[in-house]
Amino acid sequence: MSTRRHFLAGSAATLGLAALPAAPEAQAADQAARAAQGTQGTQAAQAATSAAAAAPNLVVILADDLGYGDLGAYGQKLITTPRIDQLAAEGLRFTDAYSTAAVCAPSRCSLLTGLHTGHSAVRANPNGAPGALKAGDTTFAEVLRARGYRTAVIGKWGFGPEEGDQPSHPNSRGFEEFHGYIDHGHAHEYYPQYLWHNGAKETIAANANGAKGAYAPQLLEQRALDFIGAHAAEPFLLFLTPTVPHAPSDIPDVGAYASRTWTQQNKGHAAQISYFDTLVGKVTDRLRALGIAENTVVLVTSDNGPHEEGGVNPDLFDANGPLRGYKRNLYEGGIRVPLIAWSPGRIGAGATSDRPTSLTDVLPTLAELGGAPAPTDIDGLSAAPLLAGSPAAARHNHLYWYRDELGVTSRANTEDGGRATRLAEAVRKDNWKAVRFAPVRDHALPDAQWQVELYDLASDLGEQHDVAAANPSVAAALVALMRSSWADTYIRKPYGVRAQVQGPAVPGEAFTVTATLGNGSAKPWTRALLALRAPAGWQVRATTATGQDPLAAGATLTTTWKVTPPATAAAGTQWPLTVDGTAESATGPLRYSATERVSTVPAAPVADAYLSDLVWVSATNGWGPVERDRSNGRNAAGDGTPISFGGVTYAKGLGVHAPSEVVYHLGGTADRFTALVGIDDFSKNQSATGATKASVRGDGKVLFTSGKLTGAGGPVRVDLDVRGVKLLHLVVEDANANTAFDHTSWALARVTVV
Repeated sequence: MSTRRHFLAGSAATLGLAALPAAPEAQAADQAARAAQGTQGTQAAQAATSAAAAAPNLVVILADDLGYGDLGAYGQKLITTPRIDQLAAEGLRFTDAYSTAAVCAPSRCSLLTGLHTGHSAVRANPNGAPGALKAGDTTFAEVLRARGYRTAVIGKWGFGPEEGDQPSHPNSRGFEEFHGYIDHGHAHEYYPQYLWHNGAKETIAANANGAKGAYAPQLLEQRALDFIGAHAAEPFLLFLTPTVPHAPSDIPDVGAYASRTWTQQNKGHAAQISYFDTLVGKVTDRLRALGIAENTVVLVTSDNGPHEEGGVNPDLFDANGPLRGYKRNLYEGGIRVPLIAWSPGRIGAGATSDRPTSLTDVLPTLAELGGAPAPTDIDGLSAAPLLAGSPAAARHNHLYWYRDELGVTSRANTEDGGRATRLAEAVRKDNWKAVRFAPVRDHALPDAQWQVELYDLASDLGEQHDVAAANPSVAAALVALMRSSWADTYIRKPYGVRAQVQGPAVPGEAFTVTATLGNGSAKPWTRALLALRAPAGWQVRATTATGQDPLAAGATLTTTWKVTPPATAAAGTQWPLTVDGTAESATGPLRYSATERVSTVPAAPVADAYLSDLVWVSATNGWGPVERDRSNGRNAAGDGTPISFGGVTYAKGLGVHAPSEVVYHLGGTADRFTALVGIDDFSKNQSATGATKASVRGDGKVLFTSGKLTGAGGPVRVDLDVRGVKLLHLVVEDANANTAFDHTSWALARVTVV
């Protein structure tokens, strides 16, 4: 089963970061008490002042497609951004800050996890299935949650699937509060009919039937201000990700730009940037009003360069300033972004830094500021010393970018010389910058077949003069850095708690739960301990040691339990099992938590049956719900298109999207399992690039493997002896590292009973 890592809440106002976070029920009581006492007033400010000054509140505000030249502090002349310009004057302005990609999804993944796009889980914008964080990834929210921070992400999340209870959901990634958009595409709607609050959709009645009664950024703005007020008395982390100024240029009022002779799209775009500026100002105003501004660090930045979509003309605004390129380009204009750090009393006013600073640095920077141990296997380096006025912050040997983008816009394509949809890489080392393009979509292509360009940013910031021919050794060295920065699969060191349930749960019978507490940080931990919480009436017995002292840097503590549900446990029900991992670090106590859900098995079949008519034990799917008797893998069960292979339609089956696993309880009663499995006509007609591999497992033993499945190759017939099998697993995996249109169908999936 997939790991879901929930990091428990705690009140640092009461902890002083010297005790472990409170249990969830205690948190709810604590919130209610603070609300009754008026936490947004003087009492909250006094409590916040008494909290440890070494644990500042942390606010990261991420614009969507805001260019390097879109702010007054970076040279903008036509669009007014007085509040952010003021922050730059009062704080630290970075001149050489970089997003980690030229488009949204990979940039945001790297920002959250501290890994550049040669290592990160999401390396491209979605083309079909949305990107998702992997089980081994650790976000900056998870790092800080372990130290008692209250955490929220409000706005665009951008990783799927669009479901409330899945491993890539914000609540499973360290954020106790989530308001906004899960899905990348949904975030393009400024007047959506719903937004997500944690695991549930909240309908927006004012936007029903296409109405434009409620502007989503304004709804999210209020949520963000409310979160700050509710947690002013304790360290908090707010990740605020409004969708402005991403296309379309929707906004209720173009304001000061109404009289301009620009197109309506350009007026709306400018108004979106000014709205973003106002939003940032409202956040800092709330911090000041609560008396916590001096104990808060605010970072303002963007996920990539300026866009030209929906009729917007970035050249009108000089949105990339002196830089070449736009969103989607790996030239400076596509990846160099504004970055401002503000904290009155902590960060000196009017400072600038030309340190090449990647947004991978956000995770270790926040960790150092919050006194939390960070993973050591990330690519980011802490910039916290710079915020304190010290020049001693570590500097990167080089910065790396990767692009795998099918979307294309005219200006970006022109800058790329017509190569906007080609694989591309870039490296910056000191003031040298290399960009290269592959003629085909194959990263393993020999170096000699790539087109390499070299620029000296010290004398050619606009990247107008390719000097590769004059500096072949420099170009070759930077290409070697590109190669060394890439890993097909980047294996992470264990960090925090991971749990695995070898279920499902049969009432009255024991099953195994295994968990690890990984010290992926640089220093040893002491008093490491693992504990398992099960539902009332369930028996839990540890079969291996539950503690280790010390837990060395890089080491793991692994504990196994035998868990027995009562004989009366209801069948066909999901039950939570939560593993808590605690330890003492050099900076204070840590508490991590991983919650897995185990299902009690439904009744075994007593007659021949199609699997689509049986209740499954569990089902995971790469994109959308598992479809019963229908085949498109994205919508609710039953409303897809009929399953067909080669024009032959089948009435019964299951539609999934790789990776997927559907588990059924046979209980030893079945005789044979038969099916046709393959990439169906619906997916083949969408794209010929899909490729998957299917397997069938019985009680953990592989009974069948399909080999590579493609739409052109047709389905494979399955006919298996399953006598004695208790649990039947139907598994589909991606077979070509490209999840687009990897929808796969199990047609006529059927068991016969002895």
